[in-house]
Amino acid sequence: MNRRKILLDVGGTFIKCGDGRSVPVDSNGTREVISASLREAVGPWTEGDLVGVAIPGPFDYGKGIFLMKHKFAAVYGENFRALAGLPENADVRFIHDVNCMLLGELSTGAAKGFRNVALVTLGTGLGFSMAIDGEILKAPSGSPLVSAYSRPFRDGILEDYASKRGIMRLYELFGGNPAGSVKEIAEKAAKGYVPALGAFREAGEILALSLKDILAEYGIECLLFGGQISKSFRFMEEAFATLPGQVKKVAPVSDFDHATFNGLEAFLTA
Repeated sequence: MNRRKILLDVGGTFIKCGDGRSVPVDSNGTREVISASLREAVGPWTEGDLVGVAIPGPFDYGKGIFLMKHKFAAVYGENFRALAGLPENADVRFIHDVNCMLLGELSTGAAKGFRNVALVTLGTGLGFSMAIDGEILKAPSGSPLVSAYSRPFRDGILEDYASKRGIMRLYELFGGNPAGSVKEIAEKAAKGYVPALGAFREAGEILALSLKDILAEYGIECLLFGGQISKSFRFMEEAFATLPGQVKKVAPVSDFDHATFNGLEAFLTA
């Protein structure tokens, strides 16, 4: 018997739903506000439904407990099922969002045919996950085994240079005219604006330099990029020509809009 699947991609601003809906969520809001968004995203639930949730960490992926303090702080230590109005015995399965995207690319996307794959997600933050011999490397918590965002770089960490705030910062250092978002910078880069092109190129070079040793250590053959900023990957691509020789493919994910849902489908059928 086919079970109805409810697929949720939980972010800090929106919960994207497998049925095409996008439910606003204030991750800095009160318990009541967060709970209301989760309940709306789940929608009508009936016994037998299978719920798959992709969500960033820290999070207890076995028990479904929020452990974040930088966002969703109002529900720290609380159970997702209860907040979403689901019974305790509801079949809800949780996976780290970056691991989920990589799983989707391994099963049906741009990583198909490769055994050792790494995925970088670029957005508000910097995500990183790897699969070796087709198996995603996970810490006991369920989060990616190897973290890249906090690797020391210059006067801070890698995420300070390769993320939304990083590209905005680099754009200013290159003398760019005021821009309110990375999307605006990408639009300027598409028109050949030198400071915008410089910001993306520098971010790519920083990433290539910072990840080179990890990719070599784990024998990564395929390096993929996801997240909203990676839609502008063409402005960074040249920087990755210097990666270790075993890296045969460097490319964006196969489907920016559905990569996480493809991963959830693979996760729920595994």
